[in-house]
Amino acid sequence: MSASEIEHPAPALDTDRLSLRGHALSDYEDCAALWSDPEVMRYLGARTFTREESWARLLRYVGHWRLLHYGFWTVREKANGRFVGEVGLADFHRDIQPSLDGAPEIGWVLAPFAQGKGFATEAAQAALAWAEKHFGPVRTVCIVSPENTASLGVAEKCGYSEFARSTYKNSPVILFERTAPDLR
Repeated sequence: MSASEIEHPAPALDTDRLSLRGHALSDYEDCAALWSDPEVMRYLGARTFTREESWARLLRYVGHWRLLHYGFWTVREKANGRFVGEVGLADFHRDIQPSLDGAPEIGWVLAPFAQGKGFATEAAQAALAWAEKHFGPVRTVCIVSPENTASLGVAEKCGYSEFARSTYKNSPVILFERTAPDLR
């Protein structure tokens, strides 16, 4: 059986402007370009990823779907198939206090051309709607650099509220949580 014949565990999602699909081998070059862009990494740790690190990230995303039944999607424009970025839910086992363990963590990373167009909010809302449909009401979390005003806006538009401030890998972060309406 070839890799292309293996059923992908990530569901396909569509929004008005975007297609969200599970990562495939064919996404590697786009993902490697995304994670090696200094503009993309400005608020995500200050250093770009090597191709090897991008490969490991792609494998981690596929592993999330296989083991946890949720994960990250690639995001593409429906109109032209252009790679926009990645969005999804994960359990990264972050070494952070307070602990995020037990709550899926949403994240979004977009190519510079795609920023400021509402794509992150649109894709994140689709991921959250999928999670609530499949897992019921669930608390989710995210971490954002206090300097990343665009991502702070995405978190707010997706219904997240600050619950703590911390440091992650020597950088200040704000921890947010979102409680599904049925848990409030």
